[in-house]
This record gives sequence, structure tokens and C-alpha cells, in this order.
Amino acid sequence: MKTEKKKNRSRLATQIRISYLVLLLPCLCFIAYAIYNMWHINERNNEMTSSVVAASEFSLEFKEDFDYQTYLLIVGNISPENTALNDDLDKAREVVTKLKGYTNTEDNLRRLEYAEKYLNNLETYVAQIKENLGYENKYEDNMLIWENDVQIVTSLLSETINEYIYYENRQIQTTQAQNNALFMNIIEVSGLLLAFGLITMVVVSYLGPKWITKPIEEQVKEEQKLLRKSEFDLLQSQINPHFLYNTLDAIVWSAEAGNQKQVVSMVGNLSDFFRLSLNKGKETVLVREELQHVRSYLEIQHIRYQDILTYEITVPEEINEYRIPKLTVQPVVENALYHGIKNKRGGGRITVSGEEKRDYYSIIVEDNGKGMTEERLLEVRRALREGVSAAAISANSGAAGAGSDAAGAGSGTTGSGSAGTGSASGSSAVYGLYNVNERIRLTYGEEYGIHIESVLDKGTRVEIRLPKMNVGA
Repeated sequence: MKTEKKKNRSRLATQIRISYLVLLLPCLCFIAYAIYNMWHINERNNEMTSSVVAASEFSLEFKEDFDYQTYLLIVGNISPENTALNDDLDKAREVVTKLKGYTNTEDNLRRLEYAEKYLNNLETYVAQIKENLGYENKYEDNMLIWENDVQIVTSLLSETINEYIYYENRQIQTTQAQNNALFMNIIEVSGLLLAFGLITMVVVSYLGPKWITKPIEEQVKEEQKLLRKSEFDLLQSQINPHFLYNTLDAIVWSAEAGNQKQVVSMVGNLSDFFRLSLNKGKETVLVREELQHVRSYLEIQHIRYQDILTYEITVPEEINEYRIPKLTVQPVVENALYHGIKNKRGGGRITVSGEEKRDYYSIIVEDNGKGMTEERLLEVRRALREGVSAAAISANSGAAGAGSDAAGAGSGTTGSGSAGTGSASGSSAVYGLYNVNERIRLTYGEEYGIHIESVLDKGTRVEIRLPKMNVGA
């Protein structure tokens, strides 16, 4: 029981967590999706913007400054030691190297490779000019290098960087179009997730409470079943003491009257009755064992009420090997005696028979006792469906024990049978029917249980429907 409760609590906690995840998971996925894409867009935009800015500065300043600094070096306005041409070339190489990290297109990477070659050529030209400055007659050679080599290469370098900027700008435009498409996609996904979230909230708000409370309801129902079974078992345990008292009284009377055979018969039947009642604690028995239990009971009662009671047990052999809840038929027979036969003038007869159907089998208890009116029969059937109030049962507990026989009837009505005429007798009989009916329904399902028919002054027929369960079930 404790393990079952722990399982139910664990199941409930799991269902609550799943409900939270159903609502939160789409939102979390969307947030992660949006953050990742926005971060990716921002990084790419920063890289392309930085690339274009760096390339633009290189393009605008480098050619003019480098050509002018080279001319000043050639004409002697700046000495080779004070010129910044090599520093400019180093800075230009750093810019080109940085641009390689910004771009991701093969064409621009190739242009940057050309730019590195142009910078290497310029470095060679600067070294040649510096070398020529050591000679007095090399001025014209340096001017030719400056006009035909340096200025041409710086122009090529500027054009290459301008092409780089142009294609980077085109890449920015393409990326911007992709970003716009991505933005629209995010909006569409947001709309879908919003619709999904709303639908999910509606569904969860409707089904969630039922889904979450279902294990609680099942646990409560299971505990109610166990409680009611315990109540039935407790009430059932009250049968034997009263029956024992009455039977022992009858044995004493027979012994005092010197009827030895009757005493031996009653003691033997009483022994069989209690042995079959205990049945080693088993909940179910074979039909033939239950009928032997009924036969022992009827034989004892026949000796006590031989002037008013006869009985017959005719159940087909094929039914005898099915299983039946212990103490199912005997309480019905007991009620037939106390609430049917004893309430009728003259003698009466109880018949126990059986029928086998396609999907179930029946044990039928019939008596030709007092019977019930149509109104009373409807009340009994309704009581079987809806149950009998505990207050009514408590109120009748004292009245049912007015005499020795009445005590046996009141306490022994854990089973079901024919309804009586008095309020105490009738209520206890209804409760007895309800008791047996509920035991069967709780054990096997709603389609099994008691079906009752009765006619006033003609008798009552109680059919006990049970599933076909053999010895190995």
C-alpha cells in the first residue's frame, strides 16, 4: 500500500513537471533560437562593417601618403633613416592580414593575396631607391622607379582594395537580405509558437487538471474500495459467532431431549461449516466447496426448523469447478430463510440451482416465501445500485437482534436474499444484498453481481452472476 502511494505521488509529480515543460519548452526553444540568430547576425554585421572601414582607410590614405613620402626620399628632403615608408608597409600588411579574418569569400581572399604581393613589390622598390641614393648619378633611375613602378603599384593596390570594398559591400547587401528573410522567419516562427502556446494553454487548462488529478482520484477510489472491502470483511466476521450461538443452543436442546443422532449430525455439519468458512484464508473457493458449505448450513437449519424448511441443491457438474468468492451463496440462502420462509405462514422451500451462459455462470437461490411488493422490489434494486446509508444500518442494528433467531438474522445478513416486511428486517436484508453485490462488482467488474426478482406472497429469486474462472485462475 505504501509502495502504491509512493508510485501515485511520483506519477503526480511527473505529470505536473510534464505540464510545465509542455508550456515552457516551446518558449525556451524560441528564445534560444532568436538569441542565437540575433547574435550571429550581429557578429557578422560587425565583422563586415569593420572590414569595410579598415579597407576604406587603407584605400584613402595609403597611396597618396606613400607616393609623397617616396618622392621626398628621392629628392633628399627626408633621409633614409627618417623615412616612415617601411612602417607604412608594415601597417598595411597588418590591415591586409586583418581583412583576411573578416572576409569569407574566395574572390576577396584572392584580392588580399594580390595586395600582399603589391606590398612586397613596394618594399623592394623602396629598398632599391635607398640603395641608389648612395650614388650621385642615380637620381634619374630613382625617379623612373617612382613614376613607373611605385605609383603604378600603389594604384594597383588601391584598385584591389577598392574592389575588395565593393564586393564586401555587395556581401553586406546580400547578408542584409538574408537577415531580413531571417527576421521574417523569426516573426513567422513567433506567430506559430504563439498560436501553439495559446492552443497548448487551452488544452492544458482543460485536460491538465483532469490529467493531474486522475492519479489522486484513482488513489482515493482504490482506498475507498479497500475500506469498503474491509467493512464487508468485518461485517462478514460477525456472522459466525451468532450462528454458532444459535446452533450450540439447538445442540444443547437436542442433547437434553436425548436425540443422539441429531446431535451427531448437527456437530458434524457445524464442523464442516466452519472448516469451509475458514478455508485456509483463501478469498475464493470452488463452487462445489461453496455449495458444500451451503449444504452444511441448510442441514443444520433444517434440523432447527424442520417443520417449516425444506431445501434442494441442483447445480450442474460443469459449474462445480469454477471459482467463486468465499461466503457468497450461504448469506443469500440465510436471508432467504430469515426474511422469506420465516415470514410466511406454513412451510417453505429453498432451491439452489445453477446455469452456465456464454460469458458467465449463475448461482440461483429461490424461495417460495413472503416475497415483496413491486414498490419494495424497486427500492431494493435502487439500493443495490446506490448503496444503503450507514445511518439506516446503524439504526437497525439493535432492532435486528431482538430475539435469538432475529439476532442470527440481523448479524447474518452480510449476504443477500429476500427482503422482509419490517423496517429493521427489510433494511438489513437490503444491506445484505448490497454487500454481496458490491463484493462481486469490486472484484470482477460492473457486469457481474446480483439480479433480483420477487412477487408478493409467492417468493423471491436471486441470481448471482459471476465470471468463468477455473481452478488455475
